[in-house]
Amino acid sequence: MNADPLEIQKFSELAHRWWDPTSEFKPLHEINPLRLEWINARAALSGKKVIDIGCGGGILTESMARKGADATGIDLSDKALKVADLHSLESGVQVRYELIAAEDMAAREAGQYDVVTCMEMLEHVPDPGAIVKAAATLVKPGGHVFFSTINRNPKAYLYAVVGAEYLLRMLPKGTHDYGKFITPSELAQFAREAGLQVDGLKGMTYNPLTKIYSLNQDTSVNYLVACSRPL
Repeated sequence: MNADPLEIQKFSELAHRWWDPTSEFKPLHEINPLRLEWINARAALSGKKVIDIGCGGGILTESMARKGADATGIDLSDKALKVADLHSLESGVQVRYELIAAEDMAAREAGQYDVVTCMEMLEHVPDPGAIVKAAATLVKPGGHVFFSTINRNPKAYLYAVVGAEYLLRMLPKGTHDYGKFITPSELAQFAREAGLQVDGLKGMTYNPLTKIYSLNQDTSVNYLVACSRPL
């Protein structure tokens, strides 16, 4: 299985706090509108069949369903999925959740999705290239695939690990392993090897003074990649 049991355990232990916007998941709540609108602008989610790989508690998955997508979320944390299911019931937003690996889902439902998302997950798995390949398998020809992750350089270590986990305490200590960070060129290579075309790259930055996230051209720390599967 392409997963680190300690990573799954780490997020499972926090699962009950997933939808608390003041919890350890506050950054996800704050960046979600940005990434949702970026995805929607490129893929027009309404009426599309969408799958969110590594969906966790379903923050992005449910928001895509609110945009009119037929949304599925998959993850390997049973606790996180139960929280996602419960929130879906409470909100009345229909989402299908399943405990399954991306590679297994790709083998079962190849070419079935208009849009595939995998956000803030690649830096937590042993083999990110295999996840990219699974995403490429799941998407239909002409469909869109979106990733987000963290660059690997001294600035990314300073901001994403030292700053976010130790100084600002925005994230629990140990959330990220610098050795698993991925450069944009590495992710682009994974995408090309999987048969995807890289269509766009966007940076995401956080201003600690205004406490506001924004999308821009600075990909030195957090960044998003838009891909498509050629017809």
